[in-house]
Amino acid sequence: MARIEIKNMDHPDETRTPEKTSMSVVHLGDATVGRYTLQPGWKWSDCIRPVVGGDSCQAAHLGFLVSGKIHIAATDGTEADVSAGDVYRLEPGHDAWVVGDEPVVALEFESKTAETYARG
Repeated sequence: MARIEIKNMDHPDETRTPEKTSMSVVHLGDATVGRYTLQPGWKWSDCIRPVVGGDSCQAAHLGFLVSGKIHIAATDGTEADVSAGDVYRLEPGHDAWVVGDEPVVALEFESKTAETYARG
């Protein structure tokens, strides 16, 4: 028998609000989806590291950037910009920051990351 489950990000199961961050989380069976809104001036090492610790972000990310622009700097020296409309996959070991004056809105589909990101 087919099962259909629908939830709305405007009515999430959970929210998290580290500095300059708003995160809505919905759980759909075994999957978890997160919507991240990152304000101008947001930087992982300034806003999320105080919550989770570590030298770099240790989360894997699989997502779609709805709006804004973010710069990723991996610990191996690789750097890239992600812009609105881009789909991205990031391995653990990076820092990131919002570029410009527009908030970044991203949808993340890596269930483990969406479930645990920015949780102390």
